[in-house]
Amino acid sequence: MTSSITVQLLKDSNGISDCPGFQTAGVACDIRESGDLDRLDLALLTPLTPCSAAGVFTQNDVCAAPVKVCQNTLTTSANNIGGCVINSGNANAVTGEQGYLDALKMDTLARQYTNIKAPFLVCSTGRIGRALPMHNIEMGILSAAKVLSDSTENSFNCADAILTSDTYRKVATARFVYEDTTITVAGMAKGAGMIEPNMATMLAYVVTDLQADGDHLQSIIKNICDKTFNCISVDGDMSTNDTVLIFSNGQSGISVNKSPELLKSFEEAVFKVCDTMAEKIVGDGEKVSKLIELIVEGCESKSDAEKVARAVGNSLLVKTSWYGDDPNWGRLADAAGYARVGLDEKCFDIHYDNCPVLVAGRPQDEKIEQWKSIVAKNRFRITLNLNKGEESFRLLTSDLSEAYVAFNKSE
Repeated sequence: MTSSITVQLLKDSNGISDCPGFQTAGVACDIRESGDLDRLDLALLTPLTPCSAAGVFTQNDVCAAPVKVCQNTLTTSANNIGGCVINSGNANAVTGEQGYLDALKMDTLARQYTNIKAPFLVCSTGRIGRALPMHNIEMGILSAAKVLSDSTENSFNCADAILTSDTYRKVATARFVYEDTTITVAGMAKGAGMIEPNMATMLAYVVTDLQADGDHLQSIIKNICDKTFNCISVDGDMSTNDTVLIFSNGQSGISVNKSPELLKSFEEAVFKVCDTMAEKIVGDGEKVSKLIELIVEGCESKSDAEKVARAVGNSLLVKTSWYGDDPNWGRLADAAGYARVGLDEKCFDIHYDNCPVLVAGRPQDEKIEQWKSIVAKNRFRITLNLNKGEESFRLLTSDLSEAYVAFNKSE
């Protein structure tokens, strides 16, 4: 049966404040210890009453202290979460036992200054290997707790406070109506470098007023992450702090269990919010000038399709040719080949947007001017078809410039 519910992605999102029942704040407390008291670097996100939550985290063996705190908290208290405290400018990663104690202290301070007794989730992003300036952190949490509100201004400040090398905030909102009640899913994210392969150097927060317990949220956010944040790449590096969290305050009074149609619509809304934020992350990659939608199809398995997509999307030769507006399809073919999935060049097709480049292994050289005009755009699509099966994989990736190298020579 076709669903009668239409999920709409808002053209202009205000971020977390679009969802009833959540408050936010973003303040400056000089976590980078640079003397800059104008740059927002500490954020609070709280439900009006403790809520349920779930999360997906980095798979890096070097796992930051706040990630461990989040994982432990969700294991014991997924249906009784007081909110989330987030800092940028310092990752609190590779900081030993003291780093873990500092992350726990952030939870304690957030509870103390907000007067919310339920545990807080803790997130950090920024430079690895430096101890948190806990005096600054405490002053930031105190200041943020004093100004918590559901205003749009606070929502934007919160979204800005989590940014590092990003050049703009990343927010998204989707809504749908179920039995005359509007259900909202809203989110904010950060990320611009270390974008690969499972999530990215990124933090993302999704909130909803639909009622769902931690187990339901965990299943949904894991599935959605696999289709969105786990399908993006800028530079092939995996972060120590990757975190995607989802919070449900149930303020709508409607439970996700009410009908299969409602669950399907909710999953679609979460997907749209996460997919939008994932695309913004790639588009804001460090010194990136192009966003490429890479589709690999016609594979015998999804795993094979993903191998090809990541081989092509992470190839430095491919990425630099995109930066140079060079439609060098030979580099695509080479990268697809070394994915070692049994590609048969006599069956291999490549398209730039809808323009054929290679058909059954035969170059379409008469269309070279069209290729050039497509690759010169700041966004285009490449489709690789192995014509061996029915499975496919979609990866959002980017070019790679000399400016990226210059930007990352030092922190």
